[in-house]
Amino acid sequence: MPELPEVEVSRMGIKPHAVGKKITQLNVRQPKLRWVVPAKLYDIEGQIIRSVKRRAKYLILKTDVGYALIHLGMSGSLCIVSEGTMPAKHDHIDLHLSSGQMIRYNDPRRFGAWLWQPNNGSEHPVLDKLGPEPLTADFTGEYLFEKSCNKRTTIKQFIMNNAVVVGVGNIYANESLFMSNIHPKRPAGHLTREEAARFVANIKSVLLAAIEQGGTTLKNFTQVDGKLGYFTQKLQVYGKQGKPCSICGIKLESAKIGQRNTVFCSACQV
Repeated sequence: MPELPEVEVSRMGIKPHAVGKKITQLNVRQPKLRWVVPAKLYDIEGQIIRSVKRRAKYLILKTDVGYALIHLGMSGSLCIVSEGTMPAKHDHIDLHLSSGQMIRYNDPRRFGAWLWQPNNGSEHPVLDKLGPEPLTADFTGEYLFEKSCNKRTTIKQFIMNNAVVVGVGNIYANESLFMSNIHPKRPAGHLTREEAARFVANIKSVLLAAIEQGGTTLKNFTQVDGKLGYFTQKLQVYGKQGKPCSICGIKLESAKIGQRNTVFCSACQV
């Protein structure tokens, strides 16, 4: 599924086309997504998009009366198309803008979501109890060390828990654990302060690198097929089980941890 860098690049791609534009029409062709598209979402019609933000893997289109939350699920994508562009299969939602463009949502598996939160001072329940953003100053080695103390769960499952930190999905958890020489099955409570600091630095590094590489594809948002896949970055372990470790040369191993495939080097990661 799209991970934080893909969602952030989607935000960057949509923002210049959306901010300051009036929403002239919401066209929902298929309301049955992960949750049924709420009827109150139509309150967004006639409103000006004030900002396009991201929280975890939710995109937030803010207006004066409330905000729409968009989650891409496992197969969702957004692109910018011209008014009148015929929808393709799985193009479920169009947000028509005063500029003559549309934000189009495509989702073959329909595990994504479009939700609505009125501007009543409260936060939508899906955003409640989320941990800090990984690329902010709130996510530090000391924070991670304190959160991990006495935790028996594996460090891989711990770092992918959105209550601990948001947006560290499977690909980037694999990569940052390898870069930090931390075995993914190690109990989170065994992390030292020094390791926590190194781990946090590597998480930030790998996420920023993916966002930077994805930024080169932003022109795709103005094309009908403007879908973003995983960026062509140089992954060191993810998807490379059975291949030699780039550091020591032994074969990379794989295991299921929390129902997710995990690739690691049993020599370099302890």
